[in-house]
Amino acid sequence: MIRVFLIPLAVSLALTIALETGFFLLAGKRDRKDMLLLVLVNVVTNPVVVLLYLLASMYTDWNLIWVIIPLEAFAILTEGYYYKKYGRCFKRPYIFSAAANMFSYWIGMLIQLSW
Repeated sequence: MIRVFLIPLAVSLALTIALETGFFLLAGKRDRKDMLLLVLVNVVTNPVVVLLYLLASMYTDWNLIWVIIPLEAFAILTEGYYYKKYGRCFKRPYIFSAAANMFSYWIGMLIQLSW
């Protein structure tokens, strides 16, 4: 039963960190401390979002779109808050957070479709 949760959590976290770090670099950001901040906020938000999504998909019959929307909103707002409070190169931290999360979410969906 633990594998049901640990493997998707680990894969999702690794992929999210890789994709959002790539997005960070594509956005022209180079500050190493802000890159570390990006990794740390994803270590906090991603497992929460993925675990709650997995639990909802396994134990409820809810439409998962209505699960994803508040979970992604939580991630965007939380990450944006930390980028604003502690970041040095984020001029619009909430917009950056939304764009990075949309980028990693949609690339992740494309990867899942190709499997």
